[in-house]
Amino acid sequence: MAARVQRLSRSMLKTLRDDPADAETLSHKLLVRAGYVRRTAAGIWTWLPLGKQVLENVTRVVREEMDAIGGQEVLLPALLPKEPYEVSGRYEEYGDLLFRLKDRKGGEYLLGPTHEEIFAQVVKDQCTSYKDMPVMIYQIQTKYRDEARPRSGILRGREFTMKDSYSFDVTDEGLAASYALHRKAYQRIFERLGLDYRIVSAVSGAMGGSASEEFLAPAVAGEDTYAQCPSCGYAANTEAVSVTVPPSPTEGHPAVEKLDTPDTPTIETLAAHLGVPASATLKNLLVKIDGEITAVGVPGDREVDLGKLGEQLAPAVVELVTAEDFEGRDDLVRGYVGPQGGMAGKAFRYLADPRVAPGTTWVTGANEDGKHARNVVCGRDFDVDQYLDVVVVEPGDPCPVCGEGIELDRAIEIGHIFQLGRKYADAFELDVLGQDGKPARLTMGSYGIGVSRAVAALAEQTADDQGLCWPREIAPAEVHVVAAGKAQQTEAALDIAERLGAAGVRVIVDDRPGVSPGVKFTDAELLGVPTILVAGRGIKDGVVEIKDRRSGERQEMAIDAALAHLAERASAPSAG
Repeated sequence: MAARVQRLSRSMLKTLRDDPADAETLSHKLLVRAGYVRRTAAGIWTWLPLGKQVLENVTRVVREEMDAIGGQEVLLPALLPKEPYEVSGRYEEYGDLLFRLKDRKGGEYLLGPTHEEIFAQVVKDQCTSYKDMPVMIYQIQTKYRDEARPRSGILRGREFTMKDSYSFDVTDEGLAASYALHRKAYQRIFERLGLDYRIVSAVSGAMGGSASEEFLAPAVAGEDTYAQCPSCGYAANTEAVSVTVPPSPTEGHPAVEKLDTPDTPTIETLAAHLGVPASATLKNLLVKIDGEITAVGVPGDREVDLGKLGEQLAPAVVELVTAEDFEGRDDLVRGYVGPQGGMAGKAFRYLADPRVAPGTTWVTGANEDGKHARNVVCGRDFDVDQYLDVVVVEPGDPCPVCGEGIELDRAIEIGHIFQLGRKYADAFELDVLGQDGKPARLTMGSYGIGVSRAVAALAEQTADDQGLCWPREIAPAEVHVVAAGKAQQTEAALDIAERLGAAGVRVIVDDRPGVSPGVKFTDAELLGVPTILVAGRGIKDGVVEIKDRRSGERQEMAIDAALAHLAERASAPSAG
């Protein structure tokens, strides 16, 4: 079947020589410079013709693989009533991330950030019996989140394209099977897209549910940090990395000793004053959880990961305390708070990292200005209300599986799969008639792919110093024909492009009049089509030059041989 031939002389394409002033990431710079996207407002982007083609190619791959596992595509509205999100509790949980609006009659609505609630309602309406199960439905649609600081181009926008799918099963075993189908489909999708990716354990957060895994594309521009063990292969988002510290005896320790430690409100000043390592001290960070003052205990040489804390306590709102929170609280002495002496569990709820295990001994605040206490033993002098992995993970921390030191790397989240269980089914009383004739509560899975984020991730991973460098299946064309000369070369380039198109090869041909060969070559490198064919001086001898955009390899070939070679390559299965 003939393929499209795009003539740049008739295309809306404006390339830029310089990076946008506000661009920080490689994908942001190159997608704007190459004329793939245009900024409309902060976090809001217009997809220009070439960018839209790349986005559609990613969408096509996602759709094909979702259909292959039995997914049924639907399209839900983006403008949604608030009531379903009130039922699930997420109307408040999402907080400022929601775009909220009213119609002319005062009815309250939101722009969909994600659609678990609406999908649950659709299935409740359409499915009544276990015989209707299992069901897998999906959509590819624009989502909206009011990001406080949209940045990095299309990587973190206020609107973005996402594939979200949902499975509905009668049994937990059925959910596990649906989850496994999606997991394998995601692997095929990202391999076809040509993405380097990792599957890592993750936390479910506000989504709820049990099993949760992320698909991450390693990239310098990534906002996620993940841990991996070079010894055993363990991999997890740092928010899901856990440690286990066995308890030790709480008896046999010296009595608590109060110390004069003036002007030591920080761990650094305290450790220097006492001549002890920071790891021997207990840091007690005061936060507010849904407005309630709570202390979080961690070793003094570690920092509290507030994102990790928030994920584990979701949907509760976590905030740092302010100076005003100490007013009228004589029991809370800034810089000298300790959990002992009845403070933990009374003056404040006490959370702690597992490293603060029963039997561990600490130097910590004495709850008096200018004083600390030594020999404070967990389990003897204070108790922990709840253990949570809340410290910032560091390179060299022990692997939770084998104990070897872990490594950290940055990545872009491109997919996330959840076994939601019955959180939303319970909220919407999502029942069908079971095999025994009684109501059976369904169990759900949720599976997302950032379609527009995948475009940015590909740009980040494959670009080089000259510009973009797309995998063949995703590129806006397979061959970029450059007419490097005057009328004879342009006529030959157009003829070659038409013949390639007739052979089923997607082609861009640079036939722009009055544009120098140097500019055309620069633009060809910037646009990132996998193969560049140059119709130059060799045309008079029936010879063209073919360049592989990724490897840079060049070869001269007779025109007919080049056409046959490129047509054969286009018909071969893509390897990404």
